[in-house]
Amino acid sequence: MKRLLLFGLSLASLFFSLPDRARADVKLPSVLGSHMVLQRDKPLPIWGWADPGEAVTVKLGTASASAKADAKGNWMVKLPAMKADGKAHKLTVTGKNTIELTDLLIGEVWIGSGQSNMQWPLRATQGIARGPIASADHPKIRLFQVPNVQTPLPAKDVKASWQACSPTTAVEFSGVLYYFGVKLQKELNVPVGLINSSWGGSPIEAWTDSGKVSGQMHNGMIAPLQPFAIRGVIWYQGESNVGNGMKYRDKTEALIKGWRRVWGADMPFYFVQIAPWANYGPGGLPALWEAQVASLKVPHTGMVVTTDLVDNIKDIHPGNKKDVGNRLALWALAKTYGKKNVVYSGPLYKAMAVEGSKVRLRFAHVAGGLKSRDGKALTEFEIAGADGKFVPAKAVIDGETVVVEAVGVGSPMQVRFGWRKIANPNLANKEGLPASPFRTLNWQGGTAE
Repeated sequence: MKRLLLFGLSLASLFFSLPDRARADVKLPSVLGSHMVLQRDKPLPIWGWADPGEAVTVKLGTASASAKADAKGNWMVKLPAMKADGKAHKLTVTGKNTIELTDLLIGEVWIGSGQSNMQWPLRATQGIARGPIASADHPKIRLFQVPNVQTPLPAKDVKASWQACSPTTAVEFSGVLYYFGVKLQKELNVPVGLINSSWGGSPIEAWTDSGKVSGQMHNGMIAPLQPFAIRGVIWYQGESNVGNGMKYRDKTEALIKGWRRVWGADMPFYFVQIAPWANYGPGGLPALWEAQVASLKVPHTGMVVTTDLVDNIKDIHPGNKKDVGNRLALWALAKTYGKKNVVYSGPLYKAMAVEGSKVRLRFAHVAGGLKSRDGKALTEFEIAGADGKFVPAKAVIDGETVVVEAVGVGSPMQVRFGWRKIANPNLANKEGLPASPFRTLNWQGGTAE
């Protein structure tokens, strides 16, 4: 009965999403609306529905483009790329009727997606009291909240609207995406549009478009946004796929390639390595961590490490969403916007060398040196000899490397770091960004250098 009810809701959602063909009026999808941010420096697709054969003209400033609706009533034009100018713009769409969109800004547009840690609202983040948030008054940041909808086929529209970021509109918006956008807007000094399309407990498969078949969350919550011009995507998901191990790397690549194919660009895709949690099954989390680091081999990707941000190891939702959003923004600032001297990643394992009874470990993203983030001896290092039995190891920073050894292991063969579900290691670079957990044996991780 429950399954039938859910399927009925999906069909109802799909029915709602289709344009009203009983009217002759030109219509636009809701993602094209007043108060939106249009992506700067990229051609701007504008699309919608009208009567078959109806002529439609779109104007934005001095730019104009026309098209005729096809036999199914679909039409689309592309306006030329525009620069961010800090001004409010008006867009008009004229067919048998006229639509006027106002208060449009030109800037940067990002999508945030994934499961509950992306969906987690600003009001529930660490250090934020419930209720209106006085500091969340950012008129140059615009928010678009996609409702939770699953559909069996790709939907055409969603029930949502663009809103200026304010203490009222930001309260229920994604905390991670909000902090990401605030840092970008401050550093770039251009308007920022944020689209939150996330759903707690969702597996990665539900968001994937393979080109032949796509998940119902992709159909209901991502397809209606395409081909809206965006700069990139941030992604916080994996808790529902912990048991997949290295297969999650292939699933991540399929997700990224599917979205890039539909949007027609190798847009940046920055993701969060999920946090330690006491209630994962044995062995599952470290394997997923390796899969996430391996996903850095996909071009134009980046990863945020969160092992240091857990305030309650029994809570799968770490409260500190500000540092997560800020760290994602560091990747964007450095790799997407070319900001110099921005340290954007913590240390990522590269190689090991056995030196007698010791092992020397080398890392990417050392960023001027390594340190213990709490000033104490390095923790969470283990070493093993030929028998494969790991024992706690002493680890010491030596320049840009770490030297590891343990009494009783005279011929070391492999090292692990933070390789458990409740890990709280303290190795970081001098900017304070933490090192990702790793194992040296058959390591498949990337470094995104």
